[in-house]
Amino acid sequence: MNAPVTHPASPLSDAPRRYQVKTYGCQMNVHDSERISGVLEDAGYERATSDDEADLVVFNTCAVRENADNKLYGNLSHLAPVKAGRPGMQIAVGGCLAQKDRSTVVDRAPWVDVVFGTHNLGSLPALLDRARHNETAQVEIEESLSAFPSTLPARRESAYAGWVSISVGCNNTCTFCIVPSLRGKEVDRRPGDVLAEVEALVEQGVLEVTLLGQNVNAYGMSFADPDTPRDRSAFAELLRTIGSVDGLERLRFTSPHPAEFRSDVIAAMAETPSVCPQLHMPLQSGSDRILRAMRRSYRRDRFLRILDEVRESMPHAAITTDIIVGFPGETEEDFAATLDLVERARFSSAFTFQYSKRPGTPAADLPDQVPADVIRERYLRLTALQDDICLQENRRLVGTEVELLVMAESGRKGAVTGRRTGRARDGRLVHFLAPDAGPDGAIRAGDLVETVVTEAAPHHLVADGGLRAHRRTRAGDAWEAGRTPSTPPIGVGLGMPGVGAPALTATASPAASCSEGCSA
Repeated sequence: MNAPVTHPASPLSDAPRRYQVKTYGCQMNVHDSERISGVLEDAGYERATSDDEADLVVFNTCAVRENADNKLYGNLSHLAPVKAGRPGMQIAVGGCLAQKDRSTVVDRAPWVDVVFGTHNLGSLPALLDRARHNETAQVEIEESLSAFPSTLPARRESAYAGWVSISVGCNNTCTFCIVPSLRGKEVDRRPGDVLAEVEALVEQGVLEVTLLGQNVNAYGMSFADPDTPRDRSAFAELLRTIGSVDGLERLRFTSPHPAEFRSDVIAAMAETPSVCPQLHMPLQSGSDRILRAMRRSYRRDRFLRILDEVRESMPHAAITTDIIVGFPGETEEDFAATLDLVERARFSSAFTFQYSKRPGTPAADLPDQVPADVIRERYLRLTALQDDICLQENRRLVGTEVELLVMAESGRKGAVTGRRTGRARDGRLVHFLAPDAGPDGAIRAGDLVETVVTEAAPHHLVADGGLRAHRRTRAGDAWEAGRTPSTPPIGVGLGMPGVGAPALTATASPAASCSEGCSA
């Protein structure tokens, strides 16, 4: 469908067009934005250094929560007068909300030039050209994935940490979740392609990789032979294989599903030195009755047994979770069951959400919707409990030694306190006091330091006792030189896994600040 563009783009000048990508949502969206940037740069665009320089603004959107809609359309409204005063400027909207709203985007914001979905990131340059030529908005939404996003180039945001998708889509039918209708059924990536991308990142200095998927422990389902039983150990084997890549120091993954979380994955985590002692295990509710209404195919006892098994194998593992407050029909008794489980689970942190209706999900039509004021009151009780648990658990770490991967960003008070920020192997943030330079030179983002925790807060640790060690790394070298990895297309599409990793050459690209995305 085409809609009139209020301010058609002017003809291109000789100078390259400059772009910005603004990201909302989960880690999958952040990584998709790296692909969008790679596609644009492959088409000749250049990264803009400020909002005022951008000839193109791309919004990569989330649709998991209602405020995502409000945030997008509010930002589009702010851009309307900017575009009116800048001939030739274009605006594109992609991602989950674009997949959901489709032509509604240009109905509500007719100054938008392109709307593209989750399955056709690679079409963006052509759609932008067509919108300029035809002087009408282009809306193109593919219904299913035809090629894995790894077949697109990526312009990475970090010199020291990288995202690597192992699957897209989801086969679960949780009643509150809109993801399956926007991302489609689960499609798994070939193991050789995953390995090739990790090796390419490590070759360019990356020390930490996070494997991404809506349900990572279901990995292998889409390329299993239909005539033979599915190999349910595929994800555990992938962890061991990726974890053995020489030079990879930290391996993480998100997110698994409790229903399919197996002992072989726990064993792979415990026995593979590069796998970090961190696990994100979404709970959603501590009430069996609500879990049943959510179509979450596990119950609270099963969930707690998983945590016990993880802690038996990895006593110092940090376990985080997701919890929804106020799902339709939730009673005070149901909520009390959630509080009880949270007390018993001792999560190191929790992403807590107030339930909001998402049109198109079964839960939106359920009776007994919980009043907003009740949801808010329960949410405050839950977050108060979890904050207290976080503080108690963090205080247990005072006096312990931690290895930190130094981050480019510092805390809000970093300029005042002189502290830098690093991430421990278990995922906790630590603000540490350090000189501008140690015996081996300047301490750079991407370097590794060892220090001792001196203070605890609910959401971070403090280490003011000085450094015990500082190791300069190739990631730090890359960050200091202003290089981030640039991975070319990897893989040949979808289907059965190949044998071995394809040949690959990777090049570096100029550094830039990371896009920000909220947690989903």
